[in-house]
Amino acid sequence: MDEDNRTLSHDFTLVGLFTHSKAPGFLFSFICVIFFLAIIANGIMIFLIHIDPHLHTPMYFLLSHLSFIDMMYISTIVPKMLVDFILGNGTISFIACTAQYFLYMGFVGAEFFLLGLMAYDRYVAICNPLRYPVLMSRRVCWMILASSWFGGALDSFLLTPITMSLPFCASHKINHFFCEAPTMLRLACGDKAAYEMVMYVCCVMMLLIPFSVVISSYARILITVHHMKSAEGKRKAFATCSSHMMVVTLFYGAALYTYMLPQSYHTPIKDKIFSAFYTILTPLLNPVIYSLRNRDVTGALKRVLTRCSGVYGEPRAEL
Repeated sequence: MDEDNRTLSHDFTLVGLFTHSKAPGFLFSFICVIFFLAIIANGIMIFLIHIDPHLHTPMYFLLSHLSFIDMMYISTIVPKMLVDFILGNGTISFIACTAQYFLYMGFVGAEFFLLGLMAYDRYVAICNPLRYPVLMSRRVCWMILASSWFGGALDSFLLTPITMSLPFCASHKINHFFCEAPTMLRLACGDKAAYEMVMYVCCVMMLLIPFSVVISSYARILITVHHMKSAEGKRKAFATCSSHMMVVTLFYGAALYTYMLPQSYHTPIKDKIFSAFYTILTPLLNPVIYSLRNRDVTGALKRVLTRCSGVYGEPRAEL
């Protein structure tokens, strides 16, 4: 009981992302721009998908929730980091660290599963186009979404109590910019075998299972595309899948390094770089990749801008 009280009374210190930079002010400004652009870009994606009837399809329904998840998990990390830099104080309480860890694991876990299940949507669209309305009905879309949130919540509820109940009897300085699982594990002392086993099982569920769904789905897609006789059909199929594959490669690649490689391959600087890539850059890249490479999204944006310019450009009636 005394040990638990000592753990709860201790604050942690986040070293942050700016300590290794020769120009911390520039890096701070750069991350500020990325954060606000990510929030705006994902917000625009959600707005366009909601308001444009042409985007009321299963793929865009799932994409709108992907944008929502991106907005949520970047907001659990970046604002705290930016405020700490401004105040010159990286202190975070045990309770705040636990809350950040819990929310982050839930949101990122949900995105892992959602990206994997979105590959199934692409598989059905290309390999079974005639049955697409049945196999990707509204009910199926909600089941995919519920499964993603359930997987993220399960991962969060499993790992958070185990991680934060470990005795942190060593230094309470976290050489990272947020409370991430591998970094928290390095601070703990005592027997970590049970935690490492649970971490491995959760990582297999959270990463390898969705990634296996992606690989198998796209393997079937490639076989189907290879047998297509129409060059135009092949081009449309690759255009449909390329955006999703870019997002999956960027997101899963960085996450696999963070959670699947042994600790001997990790260094604090590498951990920060890879974590920054999939927690800060990816939420911005997702809407950019999907919008720039997608005529439906760019068309919806043009229609909204045209409608707005038409409304504000109309001459007022004389009284």
